[in-house]
Amino acid sequence: MTSVPAAQAGTLTLGNTLIVNRLGFGAMRLTGAGIWGPPEDRGECRRVLRRAIELGVNFIDTADSYGPDVSEDIIAEALHPYPKDLVIATKAGFVRPGPGQWKTDGRPAHLRASCEGSLRRLRLDTIDLFQLHRIDPAVPEADQFGALDDLRREGKIRFAGLSEVDVAAIERARRVLPVVSVQNKYNVIDRTWEPVVDYCDREGLAFIPWFPLGAGTLPEGSAVEEVARRRHATTMQVALAWLLARSTMMLPIPGTSKVRHLEENVAAAALRLDGDVATLSAGQQG
Repeated sequence: MTSVPAAQAGTLTLGNTLIVNRLGFGAMRLTGAGIWGPPEDRGECRRVLRRAIELGVNFIDTADSYGPDVSEDIIAEALHPYPKDLVIATKAGFVRPGPGQWKTDGRPAHLRASCEGSLRRLRLDTIDLFQLHRIDPAVPEADQFGALDDLRREGKIRFAGLSEVDVAAIERARRVLPVVSVQNKYNVIDRTWEPVVDYCDREGLAFIPWFPLGAGTLPEGSAVEEVARRRHATTMQVALAWLLARSTMMLPIPGTSKVRHLEENVAAAALRLDGDVATLSAGQQG
């Protein structure tokens, strides 16, 4: 294995500009229970981030709602000043009334304030990828897309992305602003957004699957478990390897607050499933 094993997943380019290794890191778990407040072991979370960089991870996904604010603060604590090739993506569009509670807020004023707050916490002049966490049904879509485009034109963000959207919504957004990524729930078990994966593949948009491991949803005796046994890998590594094989525009972001789990996840970049890809694709969809 190379000294930067994440590179073995290959690369993709965001917006024809930012080249990232296709195994990133999701920073949601760098928080307390219910994605609320600080984590139990802040020092270990910082070690996770630093180890991720050592392993070649150069794409980190977070959001102002993680904590709220906690995840972004820890990223800056651990990694600033940032490596030149590191791409940090964050999201806006939720407010957090309490632990485990999420409420959409897509008002342009809120999105702008969220962007300004993320810039401060992350200690950045420009956010590489700023994603609309959800389209707020109470606010006109065009206003939400337009707010992101205004931030882009002002240089506060470089590129924009969307989350939990169908193909029609992506196309409506693209009429207003350049979109380089889509972040939807997707894994070997839950493939509800299969048409969106295919669309991103055709259009050259990064597809960032959240909940990429489908943790806790694998049935006993699943094909994933069988493949893992034969290949002397963990089920989590097989689940990630399947995602990487599914599309060259796939950018998984498994998250953890433990270094040992991070190292296990990143090792999946070197796992080649070959003929097992078809077996898993046919046998695991829920």
